[in-house]
Amino acid sequence: MLFTETRLKGAYTIDIEPHEDTRGFFARVWCKNEFAEQGLASDLAQCSVAYNRRKGTLRGMHYLQAPHAEVKLIRCTKGAVYDVIIDLRPDSDTCRQWLGLELTEENHRTIYIPEGFAHGYMTLTDDTELFYQMSQIYVPEADTGVRWNDPAFGIEWPNVAEMIIAERDQTWPLVD
Repeated sequence: MLFTETRLKGAYTIDIEPHEDTRGFFARVWCKNEFAEQGLASDLAQCSVAYNRRKGTLRGMHYLQAPHAEVKLIRCTKGAVYDVIIDLRPDSDTCRQWLGLELTEENHRTIYIPEGFAHGYMTLTDDTELFYQMSQIYVPEADTGVRWNDPAFGIEWPNVAEMIIAERDQTWPLVD
């Protein structure tokens, strides 16, 4: 696995190193020892799948409040998404900065999202699926978010003909 720290301190992209032959390829997407060697959280408590029927579906920007904050690993296993993270850690040099990148079934890329980050995405194709690995068990009472279009962050989302956004994601409070 190839670990690359993003411009947001503590957030990484992880690319696979496929071993190919005539059948296809095999690659690791997670290894407790390699994550620990990078100084990254290496314990997993839960895995989930998110399926989205339509292009233009926006989910986010979600996070869990302390003491239930979680590290997330997100990988697109079908279709393509524009994945966005926001650093909300008050003591971070990159606090309130965001990063967007494409995760696709073709690029096999994973994003490592540290505690204290909000996460969301917009689907770029119909029938999209994401695989989540989390360091904590989900606690509904700790679930919160920030508005996907909050001017405090200035996220530049892809332009799509029709956006599908849940009411909850449209009504998160503005930061300022």
